[in-house]
Amino acid sequence: METGVKTTETAAKVKAKKEQVIALAGNPNSGKTSLFNDLTGSHQQVGNWPGVTVEKKEGKLTYQGEFLKVVDLPGTYSLGGYTEDELIARNFILFDQPSVIINVLDAANLERNLYLTVQS
Repeated sequence: METGVKTTETAAKVKAKKEQVIALAGNPNSGKTSLFNDLTGSHQQVGNWPGVTVEKKEGKLTYQGEFLKVVDLPGTYSLGGYTEDELIARNFILFDQPSVIINVLDAANLERNLYLTVQS
């Protein structure tokens, strides 16, 4: 019987823990999906043109015994975009409030890529 109590307590602790969500944001064609594939073991399509990812994709990552949700967002240049894919990224960042936002940058054009970083 003691084992059942421990299992119940452990299950309650797991349910009480808020799921940690990592959002991968950045300009189109900056490497978000490549990073997503590396982190989650997924095989999402990558390409050398903007608009490859037009919807958010979700995957799981286990790190130090914790399960994390990783979300690959469509590319966006700013939080003020109005295209469907930009709105998906913007709304997820602003309203779903991920635990961590990783802004993936293309070092070849830092000024343009950092514009998204400095927006609040």
